[in-house]
Amino acid sequence: MKTGAKAAVEPGMIWVPGGRFRMGSDAHYPDERPAHEVVVDGFWMDRTPVTNRRFRRFVEATGHVTLAERALDPAQYPGASKADLAPGSLVFTPPAYRVTSHKDPLVWWRVAHGADWRHPLGPGSSIKGIEDHPVVHVGYADAEAYAAWAGKALPTEAEWEFAARGGLEDREFAWGDELTPGGRHMANTWQGEFPNQNLLEDRYARTSPVEAFPPNGYGLRDMIGNCWEWTADWYVDGHADPGGHRACCAPRNPRGPSEEEASVEPNAPNIRRKVLKGGSHLCAPNYCRRYRPAARHAEAVDTSTGHVSFRCVKRVPPEA
Repeated sequence: MKTGAKAAVEPGMIWVPGGRFRMGSDAHYPDERPAHEVVVDGFWMDRTPVTNRRFRRFVEATGHVTLAERALDPAQYPGASKADLAPGSLVFTPPAYRVTSHKDPLVWWRVAHGADWRHPLGPGSSIKGIEDHPVVHVGYADAEAYAAWAGKALPTEAEWEFAARGGLEDREFAWGDELTPGGRHMANTWQGEFPNQNLLEDRYARTSPVEAFPPNGYGLRDMIGNCWEWTADWYVDGHADPGGHRACCAPRNPRGPSEEEASVEPNAPNIRRKVLKGGSHLCAPNYCRRYRPAARHAEAVDTSTGHVSFRCVKRVPPEA
């Protein structure tokens, strides 16, 4: 069932017709449950994640300073040294030894002072030659500021997931049920034993150009893999299901929980988290098998990393 009305063409955006779909999954991670019926109205969505090139235009026009480029507030981090409060972001660094447990992500993540969207690997690196890769090291507020400047918004989790499915119902991936149909890589993910062995069968060790892999059924690129993407919804550990498993009661345009209801880090009650979708180039069969439309992940709003980006939507007013 398709809903919504298509308005004038938006440059660089794809019309997603809206409709009813089964959101979430009962077959994978617990926070994807329960699978339930949802209805979303039609909307426009950026054809690709926001690239370094596009983000640079935003920064040049507004003077925006990203989260990673600002020193941390010592009041929020009592006892931290001045060096630890310096601007920076999380950069993936493969450990020199074989990892047998994935319980501690800090084994492969390091805080790189001086890492930001202009310097994705830290001081000495740049975005020269990767202008058409997704922008990274952007926090939630950075994505929100870009969306406001562009006259758009960040997608809800339901909108994002519906768009990622590309018109397919109850399929494992955005293109079907086989990860590499006919041996073809459909997204930038990790091949090999994470985090030490990357076989590079898809040719990319880190991010890839946003046009490198095939579009889904709606014509959207990179909905799976390459970089996780921010959504507007606060994270809770699982889907609310107020009768939505019944077709008669499917919620329309659900917006997720309120900030007050949002989950917090168990050991950091002041940290709020948003929902990320899509997986990244660091998702592997042996770790973080989240390169699927139903998959979701929590990310603190005061965090930026080298594998999180975003794209925007534009909603059609009800009277259109």
